[in-house]
Amino acid sequence: MQARPDAAAEPLLSVRNLNVQFRSNDRLLHIVRDVSYDVRAGELVALVGESGCGKSVSSLAVMRLLSDPTTTRFSGEVRLAGRDYLRLPESEMRRLRGRDIAMVFQEPMTSLNPLMTVGRQIMEPMLEHLDIDRAAARERAIDLLKRVGVTDPKRRMDQYPHEFSGGMRQRVVIAIALSCNPKVIIADEPTTALDVTIQAQILDLLRALVKETGVGLVLITHNLALVARYADRVNVMYGGRIIESGTVEDVLRQPRHRYTAGLLMAVPRLDLPRAARLHTIPGQPPSPARFPSGCAFSPRCGAATAACGSVPADTVTRDRRYACFHPVVDVLPQEGEHAAAGAEHTFGTTVLSVRGLTRHFHLKRRAVVRAVEDVSFDIPQGGTLGLVGESGCGKTTVVRTLLRLQSATSGRADFAGQDILSAGKRDLVALRRQIQVVYQDPSTSLNPRHRIASILAEPLLVHGLCKSQGEARARVEELLGLVGLPAEMAERYPHQMSGGQRQRVGIARALGMNPRLIVCDEPVSALDVSIQAQIMNLLADLQAKLGLSYLFVAHDLAVVRHISDVVAVMYLGRVVETATRAELFSTPRHPYTRALLAAVPSFAADAGQGPEAKITGELPSPLNPPSGCVFRTRCPMAVEACAKVVPPPVAFSDTHRVACIRV
Repeated sequence: MQARPDAAAEPLLSVRNLNVQFRSNDRLLHIVRDVSYDVRAGELVALVGESGCGKSVSSLAVMRLLSDPTTTRFSGEVRLAGRDYLRLPESEMRRLRGRDIAMVFQEPMTSLNPLMTVGRQIMEPMLEHLDIDRAAARERAIDLLKRVGVTDPKRRMDQYPHEFSGGMRQRVVIAIALSCNPKVIIADEPTTALDVTIQAQILDLLRALVKETGVGLVLITHNLALVARYADRVNVMYGGRIIESGTVEDVLRQPRHRYTAGLLMAVPRLDLPRAARLHTIPGQPPSPARFPSGCAFSPRCGAATAACGSVPADTVTRDRRYACFHPVVDVLPQEGEHAAAGAEHTFGTTVLSVRGLTRHFHLKRRAVVRAVEDVSFDIPQGGTLGLVGESGCGKTTVVRTLLRLQSATSGRADFAGQDILSAGKRDLVALRRQIQVVYQDPSTSLNPRHRIASILAEPLLVHGLCKSQGEARARVEELLGLVGLPAEMAERYPHQMSGGQRQRVGIARALGMNPRLIVCDEPVSALDVSIQAQIMNLLADLQAKLGLSYLFVAHDLAVVRHISDVVAVMYLGRVVETATRAELFSTPRHPYTRALLAAVPSFAADAGQGPEAKITGELPSPLNPPSGCVFRTRCPMAVEACAKVVPPPVAFSDTHRVACIRV
């Protein structure tokens, strides 16, 4: 158990009754409503909630980055070390921003200048705010890079952001935030775009820096497991308000507000037995343009009564607050108390058999990128294969090659008696009707200029599945019904729908071809946890009803465990372990698989702390992969023999194979 910061200590940052309104089409939209919280020295305070709840807007207001009086109004009090700086002129605020309060943004490539070296960008705030010369600033920048875990900092000072990986760029942004020894740092989704192993490294680093330097840290996230592992206190936001706050132990183990309880039950968890279905919160978060009266959550709450027509006052008990007329009284199920799913399915037939799939990219000067190397797996008929691994491991290349969006260097992929990789143009058209895809971001895969009816009808007419517009229209309504959307959605454009609704349209479009196999490429990674649960339940329902098979690509192992029957783990272009869901998550054997599982943030207090599972460093380049076992450069179990031979898969059962000489 981590030592909790002194609750009686004077807060470094104190926010009181913060309100933010945006002007839109001659009306004011109330985005943030009476938000109040404190951050003390050495404390990590989390701000959580679904997209649109006001987390990021409230933090931008705290940073005084929303100051255009023609479009924005804000009120309240924000005290930094006892001084209310909302009343300060912008010229004085500029002297505080970066020096006393700093921010780490979600996407480092948008906050780093691509035309400036990394070293210059770290030195810039020091030269602006501190009384030091360039030589001293450079020495401090080198020391900061070393502290945040960047190797060879003297050399990397003179490199540009594009020469760094995603995890290293985020470390640079953290170094910039620390450069002037701020009192408070606000981190806005600092690990959303990172792999689970790099995410763990970044948050371990942030947590250590908070304790070491005594800064206060505000962590904005939608990942409740991250909050459970790293935060001291948590504020849950909904509809622009903080509806529950308290210590992490209190709020996450015994939530009082029904929205908090709904979020927690919607999260797929590795520390509990797998449930047959995920809990879902009905409906959508409220729009600021059509905000409900009274409790903002009441339209989605199963316990709502007439009393919820007014705004509930905060109930204060010990060190926590919640605003709910009908608080939860039962403790959420903990480990061993969760309703588990039934027995594991067994599958006798295979819908897609991949053997020796290899894809190399040939660059100039005879350089070769070995993106996928000798990959083999089977997808069961009516079941799901989960394909997991870090960014750059080759998952997307496998998908694009199987869909014939690029050619394979070698290998076979047998589907319905045909090799997809060598099929001619005529055969490929027929195969593509039977193999459909659901993309990660529905916004970029749906034509913004077409209505949903046109988007769904077009492939039906092109492939001759419908002979007339009337027949296509009837089929569109049927497809919308299959994915739980009302028929009137057909007249909307994609931008008029929520993210979850757009993803349902993407699934409906795939179903229109009556496929046998659907490739799901990160279909829920961009969705809020409650919407994610709805989509995952929908995919399971459609599989049971239509007998579909899925190739489910993801980096979230909790999601993969919930939806997959078989799992293949990839590292640097190779499959290092394949097993049934039960085998992989109960007895993982490859060191990389164990490292991935250990890095997953968990609600269990002692999860992922084993030293043998610790993974360090970053994924090597496929331009120059390590000899022998590709994981050996990051493996805590590596020996000299690992560099000499590529380990062949070793069978531990008919369904469990591991490519490692140490198991």
